[in-house]
Amino acid sequence: MLVIATFENSLFIELAITELEQKGIPKEKIFAVPLDKRTEPRQLFDTIHRADGFSLFDAAAMLGTCFMLLGAIYGYVLEWGPIIWGIIGAVTGLLFGFLMKMLMIAKKKGGGKNITSEVVLMIGCDDQQWETVEKVLWDNTALGITGVKRSFTEKQLPLLK
Repeated sequence: MLVIATFENSLFIELAITELEQKGIPKEKIFAVPLDKRTEPRQLFDTIHRADGFSLFDAAAMLGTCFMLLGAIYGYVLEWGPIIWGIIGAVTGLLFGFLMKMLMIAKKKGGGKNITSEVVLMIGCDDQQWETVEKVLWDNTALGITGVKRSFTEKQLPLLK
C-alpha cells in the first residue's frame, strides 16, 4: 500500500517521519518531496481560454443591476428622468462593485494566512499498518491523506520493494 500525505513545511513533518520510523516503517520506504511555489502573480482577469473561477465582475454586475433599477424607479420623480438616472445608477453600481472586489482581493493577499501544501510525503507500508500510519500523519497536522491499494512494480515505485 502507498500512503500519500501533504503537509505545510514545518517541524511536524520531521516529527511524523521519526514517529513512523519508531512504529516500524523503514527509512527506505519514506519519501518526502518539497513542492515549488508559483513565482508569477495570479492574473486578475480571466480569458476565454483560462479561468480560475474567481470573478471580479460578479459583484459589479449585481450592484450595477440593482442601482440601475433603483435609478430608473426613482428617476420618475427626479428631474432628469428614469433613463439618465438608470444609467447613472448602473455606472455607480458597476464601479462600486468592482472597487469592493478589488479591496477584498488586496485585503486577502496581505491579511489572512493561506494554507498551502508545500511537502508531499509518500510512505510504502503493509495494509495492516494503514491505520497506524494514518493516525500518525493526522496527529502531526497533515493537510490531506490518501492510501492507494494497487500493485506496482519495483521499477514504477521503488518505495514498495
